[in-house]
Amino acid sequence: MENEISRICVMGLGYIGLPTSALLANRGFQVHGVDVNPKTVDIISQGRIHIVEPELDTFVRAAVESGNLKASLLPAEADVFVLAVPTPFHHGSGDTPRPNIDYVLEATRAIVPYVREGNIVILESTSPVGTTDQVAKVLRAGGIDTDRVHVAHCPERVLPGQIMRELIENDRVVGGVTPEATRATAAFYRRFVAGEVLETDARTAEMAKLTENSCRDVQIAFANELSLICDRMGIDVWELIRLANRHPRINILQPGVGVGGHCIAVDPWFIVDSDPENSRMIRKAREINLGKTEWVIGRIRDEAAKLGKAKPVVALMGLAFKPDIDDLRESPAVHIAETLKDDDRLELLFVEPNLREHVRFALTPADEAVRQADLVVYLVRHKIFKGMQVSAPVLDFCGVLQP
Repeated sequence: MENEISRICVMGLGYIGLPTSALLANRGFQVHGVDVNPKTVDIISQGRIHIVEPELDTFVRAAVESGNLKASLLPAEADVFVLAVPTPFHHGSGDTPRPNIDYVLEATRAIVPYVREGNIVILESTSPVGTTDQVAKVLRAGGIDTDRVHVAHCPERVLPGQIMRELIENDRVVGGVTPEATRATAAFYRRFVAGEVLETDARTAEMAKLTENSCRDVQIAFANELSLICDRMGIDVWELIRLANRHPRINILQPGVGVGGHCIAVDPWFIVDSDPENSRMIRKAREINLGKTEWVIGRIRDEAAKLGKAKPVVALMGLAFKPDIDDLRESPAVHIAETLKDDDRLELLFVEPNLREHVRFALTPADEAVRQADLVVYLVRHKIFKGMQVSAPVLDFCGVLQP
């Protein structure tokens, strides 16, 4: 079957779906990309992009001009269907956010009329354990024999800012709902992935991605907790970490204003929701990182009050969840900005150099903001902020001033 695959239908043209579509199209596959947003479909159809990601514009333009990538509001028949839609969480009646797989199930229902015997259906969205089984269940409810259609999970494992390279170079984990699905799906990925394609079952593949991001969350929580301790003790946390990391078996991460993005800030809750009794460290790490964001808000208010001005001008430098991207999903910097926006004791300037505009914040250019500010607050370590001449007092929560 491997040599027969030529048509790919990608459901969702966001931060994962669009780069995947562009990569596959440039590898010679006929890619039919689907998104529910007409504006997104229109932009991509023109060979342009609606998100910031290095090299993506070149890939998309080439893919569209070649005729190998088409964007649409509706699915089409294909040999392989890739589900790359959001899996957010919501706050229910309890204290643990609950995963929401509605978009995955809706995308699966949408492809039911187009799936044929021998097709591969791949869930790439990071999902709670058991979601791939739910995809198979939806397909069966639509009259599809999942013994004759290969259903599998292959979680994305890329870093924003390096997606196009890591889609090719990173190892991938593939887990099917059947051994045959695993083998067929792994063979497909080996056609364009240079890294190793590792085979397992669907539930293990789902848990692998959640484990990777939960591990990162725990490591960041350690760094953020250190920053709180060092602040109280009058110790430079950045110097401390540099010194500790000179030990050959120590690699402490850098502290920040919290944790953002659709993966690290979300995935640990999927594990906690599945087994709250045994996920105590994972929950605590989430609480520490969320608490760091609230601590930062308090520090900004305290430092602004010390200026002795009736309404000091505070420049909030950065809104993205990580440096040098435009992705604001689950961004702690956005939460800080939204919280302080309601504080009538402050005049705020919002700076995000990777965005042209924002629906809630009137953006100010970085150089203009630092000229006007009574207090400059670095929330995100964007490269453009390094080396800026600032005369006002500074709060650096992300290491912009570090060498």
